[in-house]
Amino acid sequence: MPPINTSNLTSSSDASFATKAQAFAASHAAPASDGYFDELRGFAPGNTEFATKSIADKPYFTPAWATFFDALGVTGFQQLNQRVADLEQQIYSNGVTYNVYTDADGVNGPQRPWALDLFPCLLTQNDWQGIEKGVIQRARVLEGMMADVYGPQELLKRALLPAALTQGHPGYLRAMHGARPVGGKFLHIAAFDLARGPSGQWWVVSQRTQAPSGLGYLLENRAIISRLFPQAFKNLHVRQLTSTYKSLVDNMRQMSPAGANAHIALLTPGPYNETYFEHAYLARSLGLTLVEGNDLTVRNQKLYLKTLHGLEPIHGLLKRLDDEFLDPLELRADSSLGVPGILQAIRAGNVLMANAPGSAFLESPALLGFMPGIADYVIGETLSLPALPTWWCGERAALAAVLPRLENSVIKPSYPGYSNPGNFEAVLGKNMSTNERDAWAGRMLRHGNAYTVQRHLPMSQLPTWENDQITPKSAMLRVFAVSDGVDSWQVLPGGLTRIAHGAEAMASMQRGGSSADVWVSADAASAMQPSFTASQSQSQSQSSVFSSKRVVTSRAAENLFWLGRYSERTEGTLHAAQLILNHLHRKQTAASNASESTDLVESSVEPLHRWFYALAVNNALILPSVPSLLQSPRVFERSLIAALSQADLACSVGFNLRSLKNAAFSVRERLSQEQWNLIVQSEQQFFATSEALLQQSLYRAQDSLDLLSATSVTLAAITGAQTDRMARDDGWRLLSVGRLIERLIFLSSSLLAGFEEGSLAFHADVCDASNQQTHEDAPDGYEAIISLFDSTVTFHAQHHGRDDLAALLESLVLDRDNPRSLAWVVHTLRGRLAKLEGDGPLENCILSNMLPNPKRWQLQDILTLDSQHTPAHLLALLEACILGANQAAKAIGEQYFTHTHVTAQSLGA
Repeated sequence: MPPINTSNLTSSSDASFATKAQAFAASHAAPASDGYFDELRGFAPGNTEFATKSIADKPYFTPAWATFFDALGVTGFQQLNQRVADLEQQIYSNGVTYNVYTDADGVNGPQRPWALDLFPCLLTQNDWQGIEKGVIQRARVLEGMMADVYGPQELLKRALLPAALTQGHPGYLRAMHGARPVGGKFLHIAAFDLARGPSGQWWVVSQRTQAPSGLGYLLENRAIISRLFPQAFKNLHVRQLTSTYKSLVDNMRQMSPAGANAHIALLTPGPYNETYFEHAYLARSLGLTLVEGNDLTVRNQKLYLKTLHGLEPIHGLLKRLDDEFLDPLELRADSSLGVPGILQAIRAGNVLMANAPGSAFLESPALLGFMPGIADYVIGETLSLPALPTWWCGERAALAAVLPRLENSVIKPSYPGYSNPGNFEAVLGKNMSTNERDAWAGRMLRHGNAYTVQRHLPMSQLPTWENDQITPKSAMLRVFAVSDGVDSWQVLPGGLTRIAHGAEAMASMQRGGSSADVWVSADAASAMQPSFTASQSQSQSQSSVFSSKRVVTSRAAENLFWLGRYSERTEGTLHAAQLILNHLHRKQTAASNASESTDLVESSVEPLHRWFYALAVNNALILPSVPSLLQSPRVFERSLIAALSQADLACSVGFNLRSLKNAAFSVRERLSQEQWNLIVQSEQQFFATSEALLQQSLYRAQDSLDLLSATSVTLAAITGAQTDRMARDDGWRLLSVGRLIERLIFLSSSLLAGFEEGSLAFHADVCDASNQQTHEDAPDGYEAIISLFDSTVTFHAQHHGRDDLAALLESLVLDRDNPRSLAWVVHTLRGRLAKLEGDGPLENCILSNMLPNPKRWQLQDILTLDSQHTPAHLLALLEACILGANQAAKAIGEQYFTHTHVTAQSLGA
């Protein structure tokens, strides 16, 4: 993108720099549409109040925006496009995503980068004081409504609140009626969507209490935008966010059953949720344990976290899961996201949940029309922050009043998210034809309770940077009220602005909208708090917002274990495919140049080809029905190449790569962004290149070898990151155990197949380790097996041209310094299993003792032949390694993942 031309503004030396910057900004800033409040200039063009003046007669911008552009400077405008690129790169590097549901089941939609605009939304102290006062007031009313609806129900008795919007709401939980939450507070977080009308008045559009989203994205927006405009951020004295987040967690701890020592976790639906990124980001930032429903269990009316070392109590949950999915025993029986018995634990006062289950009815837009009367009764005050005029069509008078004005209104579901009688997206009357509006009116007449009508408000337009221009776009502001005591609230000094896509009248991230950071100006003193960062010291006290030690949940541990297994399994199958294809490629070249007959060439490698076939079948590189190399080399080769990327063929290279990515996806919060990017890129590039090769129908070995080589390089970087860039906790230890188990199975079974298929010759004369063979006399399988063990350099450096079997077994089986030898793998695996079980003696470790002890392995023993002239001791050792690895894997699952050894009662007293 070419740089913006500012030469016409920098030539005048007598003009002030600030004036030039503002003048340049004004020359590139289109005004807001008529009838829309212009956030940049502070008024709505076309309003009667301003009809007598033109834009040229007024100051260019509000004082806040003037300060922003002055700090940017004229030359700063030349860098805006580069800052957009930096912003997008930062979002990509940080892995900030927002999942979009596009398929029928709504779970496997694509991940897209989080959309963030370059310019922030600027709010003055005067703006914020009015918002803050009104939001706190409304949060108090919502808390009072919860306490009344699940208690004495005076609002219903006094007809201040219709029963159809409480007991008739699908989100009303009868199971929670009469249950007083631990700590005495129902709501700990409440979010309010606000819009500014043409007159500059802020209006409440909706309210969120179940699991309001945005707190994590808000932090990421602030971190990125404040770094892009540091001088403007400083000059505007932007209020910081630290204390509000800390208050939320500290207050949850104090109110929980365990007090300041409480273990607080964040409950997420899992990685397929649209806002999963912010769940992980928020948990990491606040020092909370990120958990899914299957990480938790209820025992004796108490909530526990399943960890590697047993069950740990959970005293508080910050909930990001809709209420209906919380407990399959009492709510939705088909929910796999919740925890059986958790409502029982909450009613018993053993768990604090923020927010308390049952607040879904508060999110009904229909309630906004009843809020003034409710506020007068609950808190004895008049609401200072008005809501948009709203009519619930369950009242005949309201329905009759609203039907003639549908053209200027928005039709919303009274029970959003529920099918009663049918859920629908909010629709704007002015975008419909007369026939369409009549059809909606008919539905409303038939099922009035399900429909709510709200006056359409032209939302204020915020300046955005687009195509070298400052373009106004409609925006909605979400602000958050956070509890900091039983009767006390504070409002997060900022928020999340959602910007409508293009000419859209509604701001929605699902509809392609974007977001903006929100800067609230303050005096210099109150703006000097330290910035909130996720990397603050971990040495604070237990009452701090940060925890001192990261808990490894059983679910995370299991995914890390399989991440290790699939990493090693991918590496093994990839090396096996490379070995076979390399041999076939060299063989074809040699055969075309050789003078000997094809029969002689085939007979000399017949045992090797049998081993290759066994290797390919055992590792699912081909199906067992494929002809062997001896029967049809060309069919075998084509089948192997075609199967490399078959993701539905268990254990193929493609299947293992995809499984590796899926396991990593479930523990993304534990991986660096660079590591995650490597995994995603490796999988995408492998399948894209494979598809392109198969479409050419060439099935050339060299093309596949190039692809495998490139994948091998990326895989080496992935496994290197696992080794060098992950904390050495029990989660990492299980990852490494998974890798070693898989390596032991792969190497042992490959070596065993080599002997069984005759590729590795075994003669009586090699029983004497001094009886050496020359390279020319060595069986063809020697070099192949050494290559498969990735030990070519190590072997030849140690044995200097020896190719006898004794040297081979000494290097690949007994060498405790070679990380690819069986002795090293078993020795290291036994040590890490012992570390998992505790610090006791290795001989007392149950898991370790499932594996043979390499200290007892002797070269003379494994070289000894039995009466049948077979190396029975060696073959038994290889089988023991395979069996021990599988037994250890099964025992790890039972002990650390499923906790089947725990027999305590799960529910009830």
